[in-house]
Amino acid sequence: MQTKKGVVIHMLHQKPLSEQAKTRCSIWFSTLQIGQLLRKAGINKSFGPSSLAVFQILFSLVFEGRNWFRLLESERGASLPGKDVIYRFLNQGTFAWRKFLHSFALKIIQHFESLITPSRTRVFIIDDSVLNRNRSKKAELLARVFDHTTGRFTKGFTMLTLGWSDGFSFAPIDFVMFSSAKLVNRICEMKEHLYKRSHGYKRRLEALTRKPDAVVDLLQRALSAGFTAGLLKHRYFGSLIQWDFRLLELLKEMKQRYRLNDKLMSLKELYSTLPKNKNNEILGSVIVETACGLPVKLVFVQNRNKRREWLAILSTDLTVSAEEVVRIYGMRWSIETFFKFTKSYLKLGTEFQGRSFDMLISHTTVVFSRYLVMEFERRQENDTKSLGGLFFLFADEVRDLDYQTALQQLMTFFLQIAKAKTKREKSNVFCQLHEWILGLPSYIKGLFKDLSCES
Repeated sequence: MQTKKGVVIHMLHQKPLSEQAKTRCSIWFSTLQIGQLLRKAGINKSFGPSSLAVFQILFSLVFEGRNWFRLLESERGASLPGKDVIYRFLNQGTFAWRKFLHSFALKIIQHFESLITPSRTRVFIIDDSVLNRNRSKKAELLARVFDHTTGRFTKGFTMLTLGWSDGFSFAPIDFVMFSSAKLVNRICEMKEHLYKRSHGYKRRLEALTRKPDAVVDLLQRALSAGFTAGLLKHRYFGSLIQWDFRLLELLKEMKQRYRLNDKLMSLKELYSTLPKNKNNEILGSVIVETACGLPVKLVFVQNRNKRREWLAILSTDLTVSAEEVVRIYGMRWSIETFFKFTKSYLKLGTEFQGRSFDMLISHTTVVFSRYLVMEFERRQENDTKSLGGLFFLFADEVRDLDYQTALQQLMTFFLQIAKAKTKREKSNVFCQLHEWILGLPSYIKGLFKDLSCES
């Protein structure tokens, strides 16, 4: 005879995948108190469907497998709000989307913090990515921006993102959507008659600033909001040397010189002074001074495929070993997984392509929220500590990024520099994304078609 509990379990297993996803979505919004976070950020509506209802529709749209136009034409269209409701919500320039993203990401990260020990490494990661809008002509603040992956200029925006990572999970905290500070590169200007004290107007002014200044502002806002990390990986070392962070950065052979034994030397000259070690990927390390007198440690890593090629990683922590520098720097690649997944599967920059800059900001925030929830579910799936107090006491933490994996990711970077073209090389580039996808719960995988690292 089957017990009532057994009947309930049997019924749960027989529920369709779509119903399970809807149930989990409701649990997410209740557990994470998204409605309360929206209200605190001033994201409210005076009439019609509530802001929470509209946000939930936008949030779950990507999991429906249809765009907004097709969804309105489907059988569900009669129960959904009109098209104008969604577009007015996305185009509203008075909503504090940054405040909402800060509070939402902080809630997720605090949950991750409760599952790891205080000694575990936590990092801030800053990187940028290009959102292409090649078919746009009249999008607000549309500009010609340089794409580092292709080495060419393209029409669109540059998204500078600040994230947090503990070696297993990545959480986007904040972003700046750049146009171009140079008038000659801007195709369209911001619209006129904007309320100068609105959040939308401030985000537009921010789009015209310099990246080093924006990096400082991103960190200041994150620290004020309550985020903490001991390390920082970024591309703008010069603007942050006065901060109380242990900084890590991948260096390029440029005009910079470093002082060693009262002699200014380039990276290539420093590399030539190292003792040759052909049996180790880490060629060695050296402590030097920057032009401003700051002591730093340079770690040289060799390309496995081409012995003449090498990379140099800078660390302001002189006590950490060369292997640990490589391991910690490997955590930086989680933001590449984030960029790839949000663009390929969460439809960042393609789901809504309105002309308003406010829509670009609001929709990007919605996409970041989707990724935060999916990362939250991935952690629930893989970290036994998240299952209850008993497991918290006896279970081990989820694995941290190990040295060999970090070294392999550096080799992947060599392939990216060489503009990998073969199918095998492309597979190596996307292997980390594939591992992230494998960690997702089965019901989330079922919401996407052809969910694989090759998409």
